[in-house]
Amino acid sequence: MELAYMCEWEKRPKSTHCPSIPLVSSWSCRNLVAFTTDLKSEDDDKDVSHMIHIIDTEHPWDVYSISSGHTEVISCLEWDQSGSRLLSADGDGQIKCWSMSDHLVNSWECVLSSSLDGDPIVALSWLHNGVKLALHVEMSGSTNFGEKFSRVKFSPSLTLFGGKPMEGWLAVTVSGLVTVSLLKPGGALLTASESLCRLRGRVALADIAFTGGGNIVVAATDGSSSSPVQFYKVVVSVVSEKCRIDTELLPSLFLRCTTDPLRREKYPSVTHLKFLTRENSEQVTSRSRENSEPITGRTRESSEQVTRRTRENFELTTGRTWGTSRTTEFSEQVTSRTSRTDQRGVGHTELKNLTEHLCVLQVLLCASNQNGSIVECWSLRKEGLPVNNIFQHRSPVVGEKQPTILKWRILTTTSDLERVSAVALPKLPISISNTDLKVASDTKFCPGLGLALAFHDGSIQILHRLSLHTMGIFYGSSSGQRPGDESAIKRQRTGSPALHFKALQFSWTSLALAGVDNHGKLHMLRVSPSMGQVLEMNTTLRHLLFLLEYCMVTGYDWWDVLLHVQPTMVHNLVEKLHEEYMRQNQALQQVLATRIVAVKASLCKLSTATAARACDFHAKLLLIAISSTLKSLLRPHVLNTPDKSPGDRLTEICAKNIDTDIDKVMINLKTEEFVLDGPPLQSLQQLIQWVGDFVLYLLANLPNQGSLVRPGFGFMRDGSSLGLLREMLVMIRIWGLLKPGCLPTFTATSDNQDSMQLIFRLLTKLWLCSRDDGPPQDPDETLIDECCLLPSQLLVPSMDWLPVNDGVIVKLQGKHPLRLQFGKASSLPGAGSTAPMEVFTRSLGSQKMDNLRCVHMGVCPTEESKACTRCGCVTMLRSPNKTNAMKQWEQRWIKNCLCGGLWRKIPATLT
Repeated sequence: MELAYMCEWEKRPKSTHCPSIPLVSSWSCRNLVAFTTDLKSEDDDKDVSHMIHIIDTEHPWDVYSISSGHTEVISCLEWDQSGSRLLSADGDGQIKCWSMSDHLVNSWECVLSSSLDGDPIVALSWLHNGVKLALHVEMSGSTNFGEKFSRVKFSPSLTLFGGKPMEGWLAVTVSGLVTVSLLKPGGALLTASESLCRLRGRVALADIAFTGGGNIVVAATDGSSSSPVQFYKVVVSVVSEKCRIDTELLPSLFLRCTTDPLRREKYPSVTHLKFLTRENSEQVTSRSRENSEPITGRTRESSEQVTRRTRENFELTTGRTWGTSRTTEFSEQVTSRTSRTDQRGVGHTELKNLTEHLCVLQVLLCASNQNGSIVECWSLRKEGLPVNNIFQHRSPVVGEKQPTILKWRILTTTSDLERVSAVALPKLPISISNTDLKVASDTKFCPGLGLALAFHDGSIQILHRLSLHTMGIFYGSSSGQRPGDESAIKRQRTGSPALHFKALQFSWTSLALAGVDNHGKLHMLRVSPSMGQVLEMNTTLRHLLFLLEYCMVTGYDWWDVLLHVQPTMVHNLVEKLHEEYMRQNQALQQVLATRIVAVKASLCKLSTATAARACDFHAKLLLIAISSTLKSLLRPHVLNTPDKSPGDRLTEICAKNIDTDIDKVMINLKTEEFVLDGPPLQSLQQLIQWVGDFVLYLLANLPNQGSLVRPGFGFMRDGSSLGLLREMLVMIRIWGLLKPGCLPTFTATSDNQDSMQLIFRLLTKLWLCSRDDGPPQDPDETLIDECCLLPSQLLVPSMDWLPVNDGVIVKLQGKHPLRLQFGKASSLPGAGSTAPMEVFTRSLGSQKMDNLRCVHMGVCPTEESKACTRCGCVTMLRSPNKTNAMKQWEQRWIKNCLCGGLWRKIPATLT
């Protein structure tokens, strides 16, 4: 682990800071980090503002601070599964739901709220939507994404008609209430509350987990290590338009440290209670039992061995044969008695329905005193219910199974530790079967296997989630230890240092760790995929490729993976990612077509040698979007047409017809399918103009592609992209006959020059050299000579290439951490410096471009603008267009950029 950057607040008066207030944080799958701080008023010490801060990890200085309106300390923050909505809860029972305003990451508003007045919230979670993937390290070498990332059978917490998951959230209060708020389709809230058990008691700590059968499990404790940790099954349903909550008691557990006479009084309080996995989907099988076996060296007898042994004992002691009617009758009576449920366990009769979908639960407990802590890991497992020896010899009924019961077993415990201040659990859903764990150990693949503990001395340890052995250590600035000091684990306990982490969160691939210290500073830590173990370059690339593929399949943001990509790795990663993509089936390739281009563009930005390729990938995203939009305007002339759409027929005819004359290609098309009204064509002229300018730029720069790779070079051998450009030129040519005003404008040196005919002829020749159905060929001398003459025939436009690298990721290539300041973009080292290539430079007097609408905004735009957090694409915040066709184009990108990144509002000076 190493520090990547640290972002701090502008110096404030000490009187306005509240270091003793507990902090909370949460990290979304879109790499948005939310955390809290509290600020005293300079005028009144009793007036404390409870603030929520939301940042994008790529632009941490661009923080959006929300004056939450919570009257008490904020105790919980929780992102939804899409990473676009945030829940906050406080010590007064207030729960608020925050959503992006205008889909901007630096503009938020409260859209929903619920309240349990005066009852503090101790645990909060969104209801599960039933979507869950499992990541199999064992299959990391497979060529099939479906084998690497399998869809897990998982039921939503609550479903609407047709099986659609119902949205909502669930919270646990300090008085032992569980409250559920459901979002009805109309936008209204349906709220209900219920006690966790009949005898309500104080709940100091709680956590929430979900099972594959749609059940919810709540863990609760009163904060005392001598009290049991209680577990409850919660079932939510809607009956007659009213929300109903049913709860059931599960087996409880006592901490191991309370049964040890030497430690009974040493750790009096429980400070942290966490489910190791909040989504528990692995069924209780022999395979999962092996994984959750306590580290004691003992093995459990199977049910057949138990039955055989007890049958022998019965026949030796009684002299009777096993299976008589009398023993069977008594056995059934005793079995029915033992099926009753008590506080310590669940009988097998009720267990049958309960454990049908209840998986192995694992819980992490931390007990502390003023100077130290101890951590225990427990597992809930299904075990055989012992029956008295007298009744073990009855003849088993066909199909009868041994009765079982749920029991908590301790997996492992740590030795005495420094006092724990925060805990972070991994979000990567890695499979923990024996085979997967062995492959992960052999290849030193560690993401998802470690949990992080922050200590009051300022250090952080990452422990293995099963064995709790140390995998990595980070020494904070106040810990006073040097890296490599082996005695750091058993350091002497001193007074509480000035700086330590009070909130800690893993990223969704577990490759980054965000910590908020007691001064409100944000620390971003790199977490190595191998936890600092030396790996071969190919193994490192395979690990990063595996996680990039996971992000590509799930749609999660991959910024935290880029933290570990060095410039020398970029080319190999891009090539290997393309190879893996091409091995997938056609349907999956179509789904991931734009996502893989966005991943490649993000990778190429990290190296100056591949920066030009990043421009090509961004241009390809825009090309794909414009092509699909223009083809969507085509309508079949007759309703009962064949299976192929007009766009598919256009692609097929253009692929077969290799004629360089655009008018001869048009003859084979049904021109009636291209008949459109004039206003849509005219409103899309700016997109059509970009297509024409882009083709002209590519052809004019064909002779210039030498040793220095320039933007556009990637298209010279990309037959599919050149084919798309060729198809669009044919469409534009037909539309130009109907509406000449929609044609792209070219500045020609001759009045009788047919510009469209010229560029189509040259483009076709270039396309023939790189067709997918044949071996690639170099352009012949005749084509290069004609392209050399092109600038003397047509005025070649200058292209405004993306990206403008204004984010932090390109500045993190070195080993020295960055020191940033909230609210000041100029605090980024190297801000304003020139880019490595002249095509990326932006002079102060240059025209600003709306990269989405393909229009110029002027030198000093007056319109408010927004920029993509991932690629830097800039577009106007408000639409200047009034035609339906252009509004539909803009509506496609209202939530996300072409690359899938989120939007953030930028000042006019940064446009």
